Amino acid sequence: MYGDLATKLILESKRARKLRQSLNKNGKTIEAVVPEYQEEMVNKILKETEQLNSNAVFLQDSTQQNNKIKTCQYFVTLLSMERNKRCLLGYHKDRSDLIGEILWDKTNSTGTGFDINKLNHEEQQYMKEYSQLMSSLNGDFAEVDLTGSLKPPSEVFIDVRVLKDAGEIQTEYGVFHLIKDSQFFVRQSDVERLIQQGYLQKI
Repeated sequence: MYGDLATKLILESKRARKLRQSLNKNGKTIEAVVPEYQEEMVNKILKETEQLNSNAVFLQDSTQQNNKIKTCQYFVTLLSMERNKRCLLGYHKDRSDLIGEILWDKTNSTGTGFDINKLNHEEQQYMKEYSQLMSSLNGDFAEVDLTGSLKPPSEVFIDVRVLKDAGEIQTEYGVFHLIKDSQFFVRQSDVERLIQQGYLQKI
């Protein structure tokens, strides 16, 4: 039946969004639950919409002859086309929002749990250009970390454990050599990005 595929697509999108919101509340990464792009389903919905358009063109002539049944069929066909369009737009808007969320959370990194192959070619290109735009913004506002957390820190200095070697980093309070399994008491703002990228863990 017309519209069933679009309904299924939106339900899948809503289910994935609820799962991401649940993980966000628990402070967990959302990247491992990014659903694959439903290319086959999207193509079927597009073909269905093309068929509906052909039907609408055929039925349009009947509406001019004051055939009430054909006129009703014509308007139902138009509404079905509009619904398919809105469902497709909603699905793609949700995925573009998710890409932005991943990039802002991971500060230009796709993260360890994210498989970029779950995105189609256009989404990968969008992600690349979005990342370049973020880098450009950070270059323009070098004194402010635009990709930092919006939540105010509960404490200025924190204990961190090094999860993997990251070499030497320079901070306002000195130089740190990040060697795996070592621990430091550092200012949170100095290491926030390293925590987000998975090099450090807050203790």
